[in-house]
Amino acid sequence: MTSRERVLSAVACKKPDRVPYVEIGVDPALAEKLMGRAAPNAGSRELETQPRSVEDEKALARVLNKDNIVYVLRAPVYAERVAGEDGRLFYGRGQIRSRADIDKLSLPDPHSDELYRGLEEFIAAKEDFALFLVTRAGFFPAVLSMGMEEFFLALYDDRPLVEAVMDWYTDWATAVVERVCAMDIDVLVTTDDLAWKQGPMLSMDLFRELAMPRFWQVARKVTKPWVMHSDGNIVPLIDDVLTLGISGLHALEPEALDIREVKRRWGSRACLVGNVSLVTLGRGTPEQVEAEAAGLIRDLGKDGGYILSSANSLTSYVPVENALALAQAVSEQ
Repeated sequence: MTSRERVLSAVACKKPDRVPYVEIGVDPALAEKLMGRAAPNAGSRELETQPRSVEDEKALARVLNKDNIVYVLRAPVYAERVAGEDGRLFYGRGQIRSRADIDKLSLPDPHSDELYRGLEEFIAAKEDFALFLVTRAGFFPAVLSMGMEEFFLALYDDRPLVEAVMDWYTDWATAVVERVCAMDIDVLVTTDDLAWKQGPMLSMDLFRELAMPRFWQVARKVTKPWVMHSDGNIVPLIDDVLTLGISGLHALEPEALDIREVKRRWGSRACLVGNVSLVTLGRGTPEQVEAEAAGLIRDLGKDGGYILSSANSLTSYVPVENALALAQAVSEQ
């Protein structure tokens, strides 16, 4: 099988020739080290735009034995940016406090051909890799652009503002998803964090009132396999989000849920993607990384419907030798 065929087979809950390995993000600092180059300057990380060229993306995929390449096309987040070590980026205070703030800001025209030029280059040069288009739907960019504390307070103090910000982002995402699904991408990934480790960010009532109708708006335009990403314990939300017609769940943090139980309960309805602990990747030994990955491949991949991945992304604090140990586990199947 080609990498593309392997990924699409697993996403369809079928059994490919081996368990695929994908990442939805590799931090530029780590990526440069893996390719033998100097790391970018601190503060250079930008989470809403594509961090590297298609040729570099393919070269990185080969180093890591990955079956996918990634193109990032997210709406801008209007919040303070705080630079961390190795070019890491953290969001600070949100900039949207009122409807007037929305009117002062703008999102890129989702109907402009220019917005998709970079993606067209990736499509033309993707070879046999599975091309993942990574974007966000309307929930999490609204949280970030209002600021997390302000967003949750506004749910009670100014719910119409929360809905207006979510609608602003959801309308943009809907137009983008319709456009990219008409292009030759292989998998659509939306990255809207919905949960903490303890459970969902919203009560089930609020999730169904606020988030689900907007996910449905996006879902009606999805015509490619759709993998939904969220950190945290999403178990209480799984039955709801599966009604959207999603094909896969990512990132399935081992510190937040039991992926083997998720596989038992929902494995016939959605491909599971992820679960390699960032704690192990960041602090463990290469042997521990390889053993954890091998256990997931053994327990979850034997009947198909599983794709190996980190439980978020390969971050800047992952040692090169641990990233390569994950690649080694893939090659030893």
